Amino acid sequence: MPADPVGPPAWTPAPEAASRTQIAAFGRWLAARGHDFADYHALWRWSTTELEEFWQTIADFYDVPFRTRATRVLADDAMPGATWFPGATLNYADQALRHTGDQTAIVAVSEGGHRNEVTRDELRSQVASLAHWLRQQGIGPGDRVVGYLPNITATVVAFLATAAVGAIWSACSPEYSPDGAADRLGQLEPAVLFIADGYRYAGKEHDRSARNAELRRLLPSVQATVWVPHLGGTQPPGTARFDTLTRDTHALETTAVPFDHPLWVLYSSGTTGRPKGIVHGHGGVTLEHLKFLGLHTDLDAGSRFSWYTSTSWMMWNIQVSALLLGATVVLYDGSPGWPGPDALWRLAADEQLTFLGTSAAYLIAAHKAETDLAALDLQLSGLGSTGSPLPAGTSQWIHETLPEAWLAAASGGTDIVSGFAGGVPTLPEYPGEMQARILGVALEAWDEQGNTLTDEVGELVVTRPMPSMPLYFWNDPDGARYHDAYFSTYPGVWRHGDWTTVTSRGGVIVHGRSDATMNRYGVRMGSAEIYEVVDQLEEIADSLVVGVEEPDDGYWMPLFVVLADGHELPPELVTRIRDRIRAEVSPRHVPDQVIAVPALPHTMTGKRVEVPVKRVLQGTTPASVANPAALDNADALEQFATIATKRKTARDRA
Repeated sequence: MPADPVGPPAWTPAPEAASRTQIAAFGRWLAARGHDFADYHALWRWSTTELEEFWQTIADFYDVPFRTRATRVLADDAMPGATWFPGATLNYADQALRHTGDQTAIVAVSEGGHRNEVTRDELRSQVASLAHWLRQQGIGPGDRVVGYLPNITATVVAFLATAAVGAIWSACSPEYSPDGAADRLGQLEPAVLFIADGYRYAGKEHDRSARNAELRRLLPSVQATVWVPHLGGTQPPGTARFDTLTRDTHALETTAVPFDHPLWVLYSSGTTGRPKGIVHGHGGVTLEHLKFLGLHTDLDAGSRFSWYTSTSWMMWNIQVSALLLGATVVLYDGSPGWPGPDALWRLAADEQLTFLGTSAAYLIAAHKAETDLAALDLQLSGLGSTGSPLPAGTSQWIHETLPEAWLAAASGGTDIVSGFAGGVPTLPEYPGEMQARILGVALEAWDEQGNTLTDEVGELVVTRPMPSMPLYFWNDPDGARYHDAYFSTYPGVWRHGDWTTVTSRGGVIVHGRSDATMNRYGVRMGSAEIYEVVDQLEEIADSLVVGVEEPDDGYWMPLFVVLADGHELPPELVTRIRDRIRAEVSPRHVPDQVIAVPALPHTMTGKRVEVPVKRVLQGTTPASVANPAALDNADALEQFATIATKRKTARDRA
């Protein structure tokens, strides 16, 4: 497997620009207090060995408004079970709403030219009013409030009001079916439900009235429902109206809660069972997001920030946390590809974004389409990429197209609601790898025996605790599912489930999920390198590769492709695909077959589902390997059962 790209950096920060970054300011602040580090890697090493000192400096640098100070920073560093800031109390909403005045806090944009702004003071007032109403309903610490809502201002207000009263927030995008939403939200037995009448996507207004009614039926614990008139529909009976609840004038009251008090519940993809509810705390999220967004995304009170996301993806939570730093958050309700494939780039130009975050898939599509970014009035100083590995070719194209912009590719997870590896605006950038391990993240690549690897592929592990690691899983009273998810392979060490390489210069490459590894002729291969080659072809719209162990020690490695409009799969294209993989990836991992399919399944956040496809091809029924409600196209998984049956029949005849 290719590990370490060679050659000069594709981008190097100008010294003056580097000195103006937040991480440079943090370094100067540390130096004034006796911590002077020679370079970023020395700083990173200190941040992962002196955990108590490092996380206290994050709290101090950002002046986190604790109500009660902790007795110490880390009372127990076991994993799982680390105890952070014992005795401390705070509230996430205090940090998010501490910036006041008439500067814009949120810009909400949706398709069709719909746009509105909310100032810092207006946001604070709306949250205060809604929090007052929640308290009137008897909602307080530990109660659950949930939303079936698009990426709009009302969702942010509902979340912040929930946090303010100490209740627990969880949300699901309205593109989920009611059953899919209930699989997640119903686990919490929520007391309050927020619903919107619909959302805008791909040039259409999607009414959700009937689905809202069905979800309300599926959540019998709900005592009060709040309706958000996003599309201007008719208010359902038995609901309170959001804009009525947020127009009164009340002083903001926030409830002080312990550092590890639950803030929100996020969910695993749920493709192979009921989604796991992952619980994060007020204190851990506040510190982690200040660090990640401030130091590794370079946000401050002058930033204009947007990350394309839905409310079901953890990037929504990170996007909202830009408020912790006083940045202006630009929300987008719509398709990134409508009315054209440059929709997000036009959003960045229209809103004069300083930082735009999106998925690797969107950047790959822009690269394939050779989008003319130079024709737009872009003011981007930073560009974020996550969701899947970013190919070296696409990162090189971005640097050539936007030579002044810093590319902050990152890899993390819903599990920690942050990144493990990502951007550092003071470091050079090499195509195909993330710049560094993020501060406070003791990331290593390990072999099967737990030996540390450099410039070799290994399991991504984290050897020291982080404050945003899950408090627990919902409905996991003995912690067994939590332990099995991360700590069953290497006791006391977090195994994330990705193949990774840590390069000798400190960069990080993620090669794909380790549970989807292809092991051919004794050589392990992640899927990311194959996608990098295949997805660059203009004839290919989507692809998925798996390695299937078959009876009698057989091994079948098919590549499935969705063809771009107007293209077919002639033998010449099959040969070209195979030759490119042989030359640019590995001759041992040339697919046995290239098979065109009409569509491929993904999770609701757009990730390829390699393991469920592999298991169906091995003969398992689609219903037993994936929850249809967790897929964007459940029918696309069914086709692999037919392919498996035909292949078995052919083998039996042979």
